[in-house]
Amino acid sequence: MKNTKFLVRVNRGGTRAPEYVQRIDRTPIQLTTHLKLALAMGKFTAEDAVRSIQNSRCSPELVPVQVNA
Repeated sequence: MKNTKFLVRVNRGGTRAPEYVQRIDRTPIQLTTHLKLALAMGKFTAEDAVRSIQNSRCSPELVPVQVNA
């Protein structure tokens, strides 16, 4: 059985590689460029992370991924 989890991808513009949320228990939220280190979370937690890092210099988005239950 597979569940849908969400990654939060952050694009800061320019030529930078996209970053992903790695940890949410710190302020500010910790980001990584390594997809395998990204935190897979539930939709409500991911939406909270998007709201907390959304500003004029970056555009976060939810990326759905399938994980084994």
